Amino acid sequence: MIEMQDVWKTYTNGTHALQGVSVKIDRNEFVYVVGPSGAGKSTFMKLIYREEVPTKGQISVNGFNIGKLQQRKIPYVRRNIGVIFQDFRLLPRLTVSENIAFAMEVIEAPKKLIRKRVPEVLELVGLKNKGNREPSQLSGGEQQRVAIARAIVNNPSVIIADEPTGNLDPETSWGIMQLLDEINFRGTTIVMATHNKDIVNTMRKRVIAIEHGKIVRDQMRGEYGYDF
Repeated sequence: MIEMQDVWKTYTNGTHALQGVSVKIDRNEFVYVVGPSGAGKSTFMKLIYREEVPTKGQISVNGFNIGKLQQRKIPYVRRNIGVIFQDFRLLPRLTVSENIAFAMEVIEAPKKLIRKRVPEVLELVGLKNKGNREPSQLSGGEQQRVAIARAIVNNPSVIIADEPTGNLDPETSWGIMQLLDEINFRGTTIVMATHNKDIVNTMRKRVIAIEHGKIVRDQMRGEYGYDF
């Protein structure tokens, strides 16, 4: 599913964001990526969906060698990877339904399929009757649910979630986590970077801890392990 072999990422300013990272994430896993700010978590996530490319080493996602991927093949790989951001990144002038449909339109999905699929994912994320609203008319938690719907609408095999509860209150965060847990239960692999100690310690999924660009801990049913 996802495999990194001796992966290094060095930026032009000389920062070694990742140093010799090797890890394998299997299909249907739910993995938390934790560690201090600046540890390399975001770089780790971006490499998976090819926002960044490794300086050295090999990354395989769904059988594709991400680092050596030809530019024209990147969209095909990303069809199977949904990405959820902390700041939602919804298009403000589009309705909820249009935001979700846009993710299907960019991969040239048939209009008939779009009309069928968008209501399905709206119902799954608990926004069945809010498809005609604009993002500004929704709460933060509802906007994040729209972002999740957009990420899953093309039935990706992997979801990358970068601090998806970072801007939400605790109660709303738990609702988002229950939704992600349900999506994982349905067969989607989820890799989630987070600083939320309570969520990690309660849900007890696999935990990968990164410090100074290196994996220092990889535990099944792990704990957060930090006091900050």
